[in-house]
Amino acid sequence: MCAQLSSLGHAAGAGGKDASETMSSFAQHVYALLDRTEYRRCESGEDFESIYRLRYNSYRMNDLVPENASRQVHDEFDELPNCHTFGIYIEGRLVSTMRLHNVSADNATSPALSVYKDLLMPRLAAGEVFIDPSRFAVDAEWSRLYPQIPYVTLRLAGMACFHFGAPYCISMIREDHAAFYKRIYRARPIGDARPYAGVINCFALLYQADVLAIKNETYARFPFFRSTPMEQRMLFDTPGAGELAPLTILPTAKYFREAA
Repeated sequence: MCAQLSSLGHAAGAGGKDASETMSSFAQHVYALLDRTEYRRCESGEDFESIYRLRYNSYRMNDLVPENASRQVHDEFDELPNCHTFGIYIEGRLVSTMRLHNVSADNATSPALSVYKDLLMPRLAAGEVFIDPSRFAVDAEWSRLYPQIPYVTLRLAGMACFHFGAPYCISMIREDHAAFYKRIYRARPIGDARPYAGVINCFALLYQADVLAIKNETYARFPFFRSTPMEQRMLFDTPGAGELAPLTILPTAKYFREAA
């Protein structure tokens, strides 16, 4: 996620202290935000335009992209069949977005793979699969009001791993955001720094999070990352012939809290 934002710094401040001391209060704030949150699959041109504009506004504020007449940020990876793009809405307002590529030998294209092909292709050839999260963007005004938004957004990456049976999230991140992902997902570097000459020009580091292996630990620290199989299917399944994808998907983490 080469284009991560200053909102991760706010999020780190919100949840970055000793988890045993602060997580109960912090988790309550995330649960409260989830109660007002909807996930939406991007299926139409209008949906994508809103996402692309949010990316542009967010990245411009962080000086990650130059000005352009369309005021949108998109690339060839948005059009791939293994790409899942989501908008996160609070009270009907688009506040953040993320896209996820489900990568396998049969779908061997993603942003991380374009830069680290020499490291990742042998793993795909051996039968491994992984999720490549990218294009995380947050509305600056809403992120100041709700520093929990990155956690609400990152739920999607874990749910994708569980749904597709992918043991790992493997993605490109900026060095100044590495600490956040190390803390949340125990991510570790698996590749050297390389230039990523896409729409956003930056140096990327390749990090891997062993999401399935640390599932129980993650749920203990961040219980709001839990989800039901139905939520995962609604987010990621391809509709059958004559069927429509759900317009909105409501988070299901609260059902685990209520059952506890």
